[in-house]
Amino acid sequence: MPENSLSLTELNLRVRDAIRDYLPDTYWVRAETSDVRRNRNGHCYLEFLEKDSADQSLVAKARGVIWSNVYEMLSAYFLSETGQQFSSGLNVLVCVSVTFHELYGYSLTVVDIDPSFTLGEIARNRQLVINRLEEEGVLTLNKELKLPELTNRIAVISSPTAAGYEDFRDQLYNNPNGFIFYTKLFPAIMQGDRSELSIIAALEKIFINKDLFDAVAIIRGGGASADLNCFDSYLVANNVAQFPLPVVSGIGHERDVTVIDVVSHTRAKTPTAVAEFFITHLTKTASELITLQDRTINISEKIILRERTDLISLTKEVIHRSTLRLHKENADVDKSSATIKYRITQLIQNQFHLLDRNEQYVNMVSPINILKRGYTLVLKNGKIVTSAEDIEVGDNIQTRFRDGTITSEVINKEV
Repeated sequence: MPENSLSLTELNLRVRDAIRDYLPDTYWVRAETSDVRRNRNGHCYLEFLEKDSADQSLVAKARGVIWSNVYEMLSAYFLSETGQQFSSGLNVLVCVSVTFHELYGYSLTVVDIDPSFTLGEIARNRQLVINRLEEEGVLTLNKELKLPELTNRIAVISSPTAAGYEDFRDQLYNNPNGFIFYTKLFPAIMQGDRSELSIIAALEKIFINKDLFDAVAIIRGGGASADLNCFDSYLVANNVAQFPLPVVSGIGHERDVTVIDVVSHTRAKTPTAVAEFFITHLTKTASELITLQDRTINISEKIILRERTDLISLTKEVIHRSTLRLHKENADVDKSSATIKYRITQLIQNQFHLLDRNEQYVNMVSPINILKRGYTLVLKNGKIVTSAEDIEVGDNIQTRFRDGTITSEVINKEV
């Protein structure tokens, strides 16, 4: 064994002394908190991380501790300044002393914290996400959607046990106008490491049934500002920005404007305010419908009155024209009747004249008149004989005179 060999304890003690001698002061260090936990004695143990800005790979890590007496003071100060609990996932600026324990190794002991740095980092990260969405051309897509006039079918993303969700339902269903709303809850984890994927999964379920809804409400009542991290997520914001239905956010923090609030169609401060937004929108629609109804009735009455007046005028015109036409037709009928009567009279007179002439002719050619003029009429077997060929010797013939008839027998025939 070499004479200058050391035990592990001896080496660690030398490292401890060297660090204490070389780094005797405190140092302000920028890092991200991770695995923050407090034990039963009130001490807070955590890890400090540094990630590469390009690919977010881990480039440095150190154990950290905040002793109970310091933690009580710093956590309360941090909460009052930032509105959120000291927890994992925060970018912090902490004042630390460097220690090395022979058994527990290297660690950083926190003695102070600058809350303004954390606020600035949160704001910076939010702005980076907003800038990215704007560069991709999706930042205002959801705001550009038109909210349907009749918006009463609402998909809700919230924790089913959240008080804010109950406040939302109570405000919506007990609205003073008695409007009917239909809501469907899509449960999601609204804080913590799993909240980001949970909210996106809820949005995907709504997307499958998007034809059943008019709008989406993302609501969360109260809680620490640190729990708002998921609402600054690029993935959640990107899904909301490009969602095909208008999204109304009600995260529950008046002073905190998250990226979701920026990209959503409408931002309301609380879940109750989200419900009031939908009620107000439907009230406006109802008012417009009533106004439209009144206008329709008024215009209809004017049209009916005008049409009635036009109908009366038209009726009078029709009666007047019908009367004139009737008079004309009557005059035409009278004229036609007179013409027909005249022509019939003429026709009758002509027929009478014709009959007279025919009668005169008949009388003139009548056998009786012929007989009166000295002619006789020969008959054989009751038929008039007009030719000697019709009579034979020995025939009995009758000869008719004006004043009588004789019968004779033919004894001779000359032709």
